[in-house]
Amino acid sequence: MASIPARPHSKRPTHSPSREAHGEKILALDYGRKRIGLAISDEALLIARPLTTLMRTNRRNDLHRLKEVCVENEVGLILVGLPLHLSGHASEMAEEASRFGARLEKQLKVRVVMFDERLTSWEAGQVRAESGAARRKKQEDLDSLAAAVLLRDYLSLKRGEALMPAAAEE
Repeated sequence: MASIPARPHSKRPTHSPSREAHGEKILALDYGRKRIGLAISDEALLIARPLTTLMRTNRRNDLHRLKEVCVENEVGLILVGLPLHLSGHASEMAEEASRFGARLEKQLKVRVVMFDERLTSWEAGQVRAESGAARRKKQEDLDSLAAAVLLRDYLSLKRGEALMPAAAEE
């Protein structure tokens, strides 16, 4: 899959994004109960690209597979999408994603940042449609693309690019 082009956005991280170790990549997760979409940055923290989608089996296997991905890709930070309501309030899935992020940080010994993921799945669908990809593409592809959108937005914020509401872009 292609890299996701940068665009300004209205998202905010739950920490200062300037603390990543130089030369280490960021792994973004689009957390779900059935699947986890993965995207990875380059070492310069400029490009976000879809990586794969993990089909969930159980907590132990999921964490083991994510640890392997982190080691293989020299990950220094894991970015977990926080599915907030459009109002900005935490949803049940946001609380679940936060618990998963805390578990990742504890067991994988990699710093985890929670990041607002509102509308990333919708935007991933728009990107896929605009690219001319087949409508019947697998949901797994959309999950990793949503993770790439999340990562792209985070990297844009990290670079200090102007932020604006997504609705104002059209």
